[in-house]
Amino acid sequence: MPRFRSVVFDADSTLAGIEGVDWLARARGGDVARDVAALTRRAMDGELPLEEVYALRLERIAPTGAELAALGEAYVEAAAPGAQASLAALRTAGVTLYIVSGGIRQALLPLARHLGVDEGRVHAVPLRLDEEGAYLGVAPSPLARSGGKATVLAGLGLARPALAVGDGITDLEMRPRVDVFVAFTGFVRRAPVVAGADHELADLPTLADWLLG
Repeated sequence: MPRFRSVVFDADSTLAGIEGVDWLARARGGDVARDVAALTRRAMDGELPLEEVYALRLERIAPTGAELAALGEAYVEAAAPGAQASLAALRTAGVTLYIVSGGIRQALLPLARHLGVDEGRVHAVPLRLDEEGAYLGVAPSPLARSGGKATVLAGLGLARPALAVGDGITDLEMRPRVDVFVAFTGFVRRAPVVAGADHELADLPTLADWLLG
């Protein structure tokens, strides 16, 4: 029997080794790339509330539908080592898997399909685009603000015991809604997140072995 009935994963720098909004910003280059990366880092380290930076970053970038599709491909290419096999093992053992992310939903769905996570269990921030794929804005979502992940988890009715895995301060906010929180440090190690976590793990195969051991 697995140790947990539900496992909730962050996406950026957890299931894949990129930060999606930063990836889009780098495609713009120059001041946009530098400014967006700095804002992301400050939000993930807990220096700024997410709601102060989320829409601002995307307004600077204004990603198109084609760019979101390219980001989706980049997520799949940057999938964490062993992610596909690890999540498959958890599914086979009867664990219900979720992705709860402050990333962009349109871009994360290809990664979810690659990893075998049901689309209905992917919770992320949708962007509004016009018929030609031009950027219109961020659709309302609790995941675009601080505390949003805990809000989403509260409405999921997770089968217990439940575990959450992530790398950022917004992931740590899930801790009150699950039984155990794991700080994932395979791509980046954030000291405040590790300090607040129940465990620290650096790769997904080790996590899967522990969950199924």
